[in-house]
Order: sequence, then structure tokens, then C-alpha cells
Amino acid sequence: MGTRSHTQLAGGFTLFEVIITMAIVAILLAIAIPSYRYVTNANRIAAEINGLLGDMQYARSEAIKEGQTVTVCVSTNSISCAGAAVSTWQNGWLVFSDVNGDHTVGAADTILRVQTAFSGTDTFSALPASGYVTFNREGFSSSGVGNAGLQISLHAASASNASTRCLFVTFAGLMNVQTYGQTSNNSAVCQ
Repeated sequence: MGTRSHTQLAGGFTLFEVIITMAIVAILLAIAIPSYRYVTNANRIAAEINGLLGDMQYARSEAIKEGQTVTVCVSTNSISCAGAAVSTWQNGWLVFSDVNGDHTVGAADTILRVQTAFSGTDTFSALPASGYVTFNREGFSSSGVGNAGLQISLHAASASNASTRCLFVTFAGLMNVQTYGQTSNNSAVCQ
């Protein structure tokens, strides 16, 4: 009988195959990482501006539903308002029933919602400077918003036109969010 020879093939990759694979992975990462950063930044910005918009709308609806004034104010400690002159909304805010309409949390007032400070370096600033918005029982913004309205601008840490959003609140209690350069109902430009 004859003898059979068994040859074993060595398993593995050649150096050329490894280099080509690494080059393809590097190209895919170079494309994917900037897109991932853009998406995560866009989602964070949307969540922050929509959080303030949602709390403002909630305050307005509670004022109408309960038939009493409800205030949204800047708060650095989650239990009291920071004051009318403080217009840096990224420090957090409160929504509370403002029984006597004095824009401060008193013994008779009930805190309805609390937003703590943002963990990043994004900024919210009000123009004109205002640390509160109060809605009356008809849903109008009875104070904190001038006749021309209030603009609260969100500027992301990596400041650019694409990372700017503005929340506009009118005297009538209407609210909308715009991107950089867009004009609101009262002709204010988001910047």
C-alpha cells in the first residue's frame, strides 16, 4: 500500500492583508467619528432647548388649568429663585405655583418641576435680561416678558451658528424655537 502524505496549511493572515484591513478601518473611523460627534451634539442641544420649552408650556398650561399664576425662574439651588437680574438659565430653573405673584418661592407656593444645572458648558442667556417668566390664569406672560417678547438663546460649548437655538416667548404666552438666523413671530432674529 502506498503512503499518504498530509500537508497542513498554516492558518493566518499575511502582513499585506493586515495592513489593508487596518487602512479600511481607519478610513471608516475617519468618516464616522465626526458624524457621531455632530449627532450627539445636535441631540444634546435639542434636549436642552426642548426641556426649557416643555417646562414653559407646562407652566402656562398649569396657570390656565389652576386659574392662578405660575412662574418659571432661574434657580441655582433647586429650591429658590436666583433673582430677576440673573439671566443665565443654564444654572437650572424651577416651575412653581406663584400664589402671590411675587416671582419668588414662598411658603404658600408649590414647586411643580425642577431642572438642575447643565453638566456641560452650554449657555442659556435671556434678552432682555430676565430671570423669570410668569404666566397668569389666561395664559399670558404677565411679567418677565416685555412687549417685544423674550428671547432665551442657547449657545453650545463649541460655539457656531449650527449650535445656536433660541426660545422666543411672547407677551401672549406663545412660544417657539428657532435656529440661528431665523426670525420669530415678533421679528426678533435668533443669534
